Amino acid sequence: MNESKQTDLGDFIRQQRERANLSLRRLADSAGISNPYLSQIERGIRKPSAEILSRLSRALEISANSLYSKAGLMDGEIQSPTVFDAIEADDHLSSSHKKVLLDMYRALVKTNGSAPEQESNQE
Repeated sequence: MNESKQTDLGDFIRQQRERANLSLRRLADSAGISNPYLSQIERGIRKPSAEILSRLSRALEISANSLYSKAGLMDGEIQSPTVFDAIEADDHLSSSHKKVLLDMYRALVKTNGSAPEQESNQE
C-alpha cells in the first residue's frame, strides 16, 4: 500500500470513529489493539493487516469491505446487500418483525424525499 492510500485509510478510520462518537482509546479497546497503534494507523504511519481492519470494522459497525477497499486490499467495492436483503437474511427476526422493519425503512426513506433502494424480493 502506498503512503497516500495509508493516509486515506487513516483519515477514513478517524472520520468513522468521530462519526461514531468514539474516543481513540475506546475504539482501540473495542478492536483489541493498542492506542498508539490505532493512532499510527489514523496518521498513516502504520499499515494494518486484514485482521486488524476486520476488528476495526466490527468496532465501528461498518462494512469490512469498505476498509479493505480503502486499504487497497480489494480492487473495487463489493456490492453491499440492500437493506431489504439484510433484513430478509436475518434469522434472528420473525416474519412479522421483518415486515415491521421493512415498512419502517420505507416510511423513513419516503419522508426523506428519496426512493428506497431496489428491493430484491418483492412482497
